[in-house]
Amino acid sequence: MYIAIEGVIGVGKTTLARLLQPTFEAEVLLEIFEENPFLSDFYADRARYAFQTQIFFLLSRYHQQNNSIPKILDSKKNLIADYTFAKDALFAGINLKGDELAMYRKVHEALGEKIPKPDLLVYLQAHTDTLMNRIAFRDRSYERQMERAYIHELNNAYEEFFSKPYDHTPVLKIDTNDLDIVRNTEHLHLIQNRIRQTLNLTPFQPSLPLG
Repeated sequence: MYIAIEGVIGVGKTTLARLLQPTFEAEVLLEIFEENPFLSDFYADRARYAFQTQIFFLLSRYHQQNNSIPKILDSKKNLIADYTFAKDALFAGINLKGDELAMYRKVHEALGEKIPKPDLLVYLQAHTDTLMNRIAFRDRSYERQMERAYIHELNNAYEEFFSKPYDHTPVLKIDTNDLDIVRNTEHLHLIQNRIRQTLNLTPFQPSLPLG
């Protein structure tokens, strides 16, 4: 079983992946983003550093997923990842233009054919103001210059992306605005049950109040 978690920056993807790990006895694959040498400069000057940032992320995510996912799945272990390879193109569509975007898309398409698809994608949703509050609370140094307009643009792009069928993969949408999975175990249990219900894994409650 392979579950991927998606959503805008600050929505809680990594936190949820780690909290789901013991329940599903899964390996966890976390996105490596701190190693991107262009990230801090990108948030300060998006236009200047967008292409370098996207290409670094594309190759880094490809190598991580291509090296790790097949091995874990071949070993018959469950896997939970806090990102998908497909989401990189979503960011590129916002940050790149013209020839740079066209070149990026060719490379992404070629590499993406080799990446295994998840059995379920959990899409975490939140309002832009909620995301900004969560970003401020975790206080990562390279995110301090992040503009609300950029997060709002990303939020709209995610909503549009997941309003359509996702690569023949079931998508479970969860509104996280009123959820606190760290401090409220009942909220975490609701998400766990929704995942079990979607994948038809027992035990699960057939009727849940989570929207």
